Amino acid sequence: MAAPADWRVEIKPRTRSSDQNALLHALFGEVAKHATWGGRKMTAIQWKVLFISGHAQATGLGSDMVPGLEGEFVNVRESSAHMSVARMTSLIEYILAWCAQNGIDTHQARVRYGHEVEA
Repeated sequence: MAAPADWRVEIKPRTRSSDQNALLHALFGEVAKHATWGGRKMTAIQWKVLFISGHAQATGLGSDMVPGLEGEFVNVRESSAHMSVARMTSLIEYILAWCAQNGIDTHQARVRYGHEVEA
């Protein structure tokens, strides 16, 4: 009601925190260093795509595969930058579970970014 002309006010859940984002990218880096997918090493950015897509599928959001501009197939996925704090927490927990199942140590990243308090 008090916004200046030509402005808009939105009320919506806040998006991921800076600490969540830092932890997320640290986890992608750890996975890129220690894991392979389909028999090959992947970059942290490639792991990001794989994890966000897998998380969407696992949580019922699904995936949307479309033909790309050059005939390739593209997974049009949700943006981590627009995830709510709760959704980002779920994604991080999904990644941590995958890492635990695949023997990837995430302890240092979790301590560094406040997801776990060092004893």
